[in-house]
Amino acid sequence: MGDNVETGVFKTRDALRIAEEQGYDLVEISPKADPPVCKIMEYKKFLFEQKKRDKALKSKATKVTVKEIRFGPQTDEHDYEFKKKHAIKFLSDGAKLKAYVFFKGRSIIFKDQGMILLLKLAQELEEYGKVEQMPKLEGKRMIMYIAPLKKK
Repeated sequence: MGDNVETGVFKTRDALRIAEEQGYDLVEISPKADPPVCKIMEYKKFLFEQKKRDKALKSKATKVTVKEIRFGPQTDEHDYEFKKKHAIKFLSDGAKLKAYVFFKGRSIIFKDQGMILLLKLAQELEEYGKVEQMPKLEGKRMIMYIAPLKKK
């Protein structure tokens, strides 16, 4: 490509010379483009604007909150219903849910009851959220994650 003042396309050495003559820097805006896109401007101003853009994007990003609900292996029906109500509220608000059964002392022998409890919860919360991770035993806890369904 030759020098073309009308379209603003220059060779690198010419662009550097022009930038120096004007007292500015030659800043590479898009290095992956073919040919790379450069702009004649102050480099510090470019960095400032880039930080400002990144900050704006970061503030718009959605933050995922994880709410926890703890059960025992022999949680009775009333407590289960009470905690299920909270789980529904958390999922409706758009938070992820971490439901776990905590096994104290020798209660680890009731692993199957913990699994049944978590699977029952997952089944009853199907219309509010989708199981992200099936119940898995980690140490003295059996953990399951449920992600909220997308709002229509």
